[in-house]
Amino acid sequence: MLLDLYTMVWKEWKEMFLARGGARSGLFSLLIILALLGIFMPLQSGREWLTTPLLVLIWTWMPVFLALGMVTDAIAGERERHTLETLLASRLPDRVIVLGKIAAAVLYALGVMLSSLLLGALTVNLAFAEQGWRFYSASVFLAGLVFCLLAALLISALGVLVSLTSKTARQAYQKLSAVMLLVWFVPMFSIQFLPEEIKIQLSARLATLNLSTVMALGGGLLLIADAALLAACLHRFQRQKLIGS
Repeated sequence: MLLDLYTMVWKEWKEMFLARGGARSGLFSLLIILALLGIFMPLQSGREWLTTPLLVLIWTWMPVFLALGMVTDAIAGERERHTLETLLASRLPDRVIVLGKIAAAVLYALGVMLSSLLLGALTVNLAFAEQGWRFYSASVFLAGLVFCLLAALLISALGVLVSLTSKTARQAYQKLSAVMLLVWFVPMFSIQFLPEEIKIQLSARLATLNLSTVMALGGGLLLIADAALLAACLHRFQRQKLIGS
């Protein structure tokens, strides 16, 4: 099964970067996110970028955003390119096809997040070298990666579900983008426009919280949601119903 999963993930990455018409725009989006999350934001935040979990967590949605294009294209895109029948006729089990498409998007987002964190650390240390070289605290680094992993899994599973019920990849992308705008972007960006006094109070309140407890509760909720969506994907993906759809 692991070999089949690897085959499916490699197929998705190869199509994403080499075959699909949006490869150039995807590369441009990737470079923009690396520049913003790995250079611009660390320069703006200074040393706090390495020590404040809130700063990193607020921006973890950006790598997850890259997964949108992959998962919304997962089924609807195959249907548009008339390759869905070929995929369904392969020896790959239904479970491998679903999990492979989700894993490709999740690993992509996680890789971008890891690269951004490392680039951000390098940027801060080069820009503020006179203060000595430092790296993220273990809690900040782990929180960023874990949150990105769980969020990417959530969006990827949801994206596959949306893609299953959409006629085109564009339609699936628009549906999922609307969900992310309401549930994710609006709250995240709203924080940026809060009065300075409220942001200071919020930061102080968060600083008193036990990060391990917060991550455990938040991670637990995301895990439950991830498991439910994965189960829904596996149940909804039925080869016989998709053939000829």
